[in-house]
Amino acid sequence: MKHVFKSVGFKITAAVIGLLLVGMFLCAANGHSESAQSTVIGTIFTPAHWVADKISDGIGKITNSAKGNAEYDKKIDELQNQLGELQNQLSDYENLKEQNELYKDALELKEENSEFEFTEASVIGRDSANPYCTFTINKGTLNDINDGYAVVYGKYLIGVVKKAYPTYSVVSTIIDPDFSVSAFDINTKELSYVTGDAKLAEKGSCKFENLDSATKITYGSIITTAGISGTIPRGIVIGTVREINDEATNISTYAVIEPGTDIKKIDKCLILTNYNIESEGN
Repeated sequence: MKHVFKSVGFKITAAVIGLLLVGMFLCAANGHSESAQSTVIGTIFTPAHWVADKISDGIGKITNSAKGNAEYDKKIDELQNQLGELQNQLSDYENLKEQNELYKDALELKEENSEFEFTEASVIGRDSANPYCTFTINKGTLNDINDGYAVVYGKYLIGVVKKAYPTYSVVSTIIDPDFSVSAFDINTKELSYVTGDAKLAEKGSCKFENLDSATKITYGSIITTAGISGTIPRGIVIGTVREINDEATNISTYAVIEPGTDIKKIDKCLILTNYNIESEGN
């Protein structure tokens, strides 16, 4: 307790109380009339009133500010809830839009090939160390998905099922050098095959190779599957020609193909599960 009585705060408080008591006695002695003493007391206590008023005003402002902040916080919460609802609606819209794009082109493909059937799948994993955009989907043999099935996005070929497991499958894309499919140009009917290429894969492109050096294939030509070999049917669009180049090691020419969709960005796809290869010219 001794340190309390010795503190500066206690001394100031005692001094203020002493001044108040002196003021009370002087006012009583003078009958509350104006005098030199009361003028002196007024002069002494005016700063004290000023400080008290300022403190009172400050408390009022703090109270009003606190009240204002509470209302502001309430408004923020309401707006955040509205924003959350709008974001959910936007997410639903984007999903529907993507699904619409996915099926719209696929229906066009089905109109040309009535026996085609599709199973929708979601991309559940990607190998970040794989430069050829290999990815994993959430459908497997339990969903009647088998090795070699064509994987499409709308009407565009994006790869094949490399390995199907009971509940998931690994998809090898068209930019993988291990991928190969017979293909042709829909304008010139020139026939060859499309495969991946390590250098072109960096740009997300693949290769329509072993073309004649006098090829008539030009920029913008559309390349589709030919259905001659393997398990991929005829008529699925692979992509568009962006360049025509000569091979460095032989006299043949190749075309650089830009896939019909950005394989790196897709999160859904369709697996072609029912078609008759023989009816496509094999």
